[in-house]
Amino acid sequence: MAESNTDTKSSNQMWGGRFASGPDAIMEEINASIGFDKKLFAQDIRGSVAHATMLAHQGIISSDDKDKIVHGLNTILSEIESGNFEFSRRLEDIHMNIEARLATLIGPAAGRLHTARSRNDQVALDFRLWVKEELQKTERMLTGLIAAFLDRAEEHAESVMPGFTHLQTAQPVTFGHHCMAYVEMFGRDRSRVRHAIEHLDESPIGAAALAGTGYPIDRHMTARALGFREPTRNSIDTVSDRDFAIEFLSIAAIAGMHLSRLAEEIVIWSTPQFGFVRLSDAFSTGSSIMPQKKNPDAAELVRAKTGRINGSLIALLTIMKGLPLAYSKDMQEDKEQVFDAAESLELAIAAMTGMVRDMTVNTARMKAAAGSGFSTATDLADWLVREAGLPFRDAHHVTGRAVALAESKGCDLAELPLPDLQAIHSAITDKVYDVLTVEASVASRKSFGGTAPSEVRKQIAFWRARN
Repeated sequence: MAESNTDTKSSNQMWGGRFASGPDAIMEEINASIGFDKKLFAQDIRGSVAHATMLAHQGIISSDDKDKIVHGLNTILSEIESGNFEFSRRLEDIHMNIEARLATLIGPAAGRLHTARSRNDQVALDFRLWVKEELQKTERMLTGLIAAFLDRAEEHAESVMPGFTHLQTAQPVTFGHHCMAYVEMFGRDRSRVRHAIEHLDESPIGAAALAGTGYPIDRHMTARALGFREPTRNSIDTVSDRDFAIEFLSIAAIAGMHLSRLAEEIVIWSTPQFGFVRLSDAFSTGSSIMPQKKNPDAAELVRAKTGRINGSLIALLTIMKGLPLAYSKDMQEDKEQVFDAAESLELAIAAMTGMVRDMTVNTARMKAAAGSGFSTATDLADWLVREAGLPFRDAHHVTGRAVALAESKGCDLAELPLPDLQAIHSAITDKVYDVLTVEASVASRKSFGGTAPSEVRKQIAFWRARN
């Protein structure tokens, strides 16, 4: 007997000090999901109320039992919302925690609730409801971010700034036009959100474990009660599908990438070297050692959140990639990835919306930078095509010579004397100076979707009607 005790102690030490009861404790630790899936309590109760109501309507359970079940579930909802509910790891998950409490409250009638359903379709329902609600919240937040950009675009429809390619000065644009680029990006994100809601708008409940049920249930009734368009059409796919979660993470990753690009620009723009924008203290921090520093920490953290979101997407894709139909316990690992990504995305959108509305734009600094780097060189080439009849490739060559001359003289194109320009090409006249200012450059870009203030305002009007 003593030898057996020694073996047990040795075995427990092998399992590790955290697991005092050996393999049983490890199984409880790896199997329990209540630590994170308790977030689904409202969806679980909502689904159970709809299921019980349908069972009674179909004569599968009595109306009296249904009333007891619904009253008990509403009591549990109040207990959880008020913080008076004790979650138990021993009961594994949110479903069993609620079911056990329901049995304590109403007795044997609680056992009738699980008729014609399985934890497989139950968790699929809870998770789908949660993701749908999160997508609806994301849609509202993106609408708010788009509105913030529309306000800044309208304010700065004529504010000139340098446009960049390769982070090198390319052509003058307006800050309003630049803001509208993000409206387009986040508008696509919102469109993807709306499509994702449409894709997942099917009710899983009633698929049971994987084969459906022999009870005369009405899945269309529960679908309507839960706000779904219709029930799912294949019970095997229903319990094994996590496309809706992966699609949410895909959308979050793309939106996070857009947010990160914006964050990067704000980090660059707020440096003393650029000085295009200034963030208030609400979105900045100081240095512990350098008193002159004002760090754009909020933007940097938004940029970093993208890595977490991307990681969640890859994790869930990896979890699902090798699973045979239908349900496998691996799928328990889906929720933490989605919950974490949703929290990161919400925080990033909220922070960026705040920064867009908060930042002070230095239009004078932007305008000065817009004229640097020979940004109106393309305007000179276009003038040579229009006024002198040169083929564009020839005009491009002439303009390159003008740029080289200006660079050697340490001046801008607009500062080159007319004789110098005419020495490069005799067709150049003093009218060329009308197109060599940054204001003239942006005003000329009147093609649909261009940077001309008149076009920017058209796009703002379009998006205001759409938003």
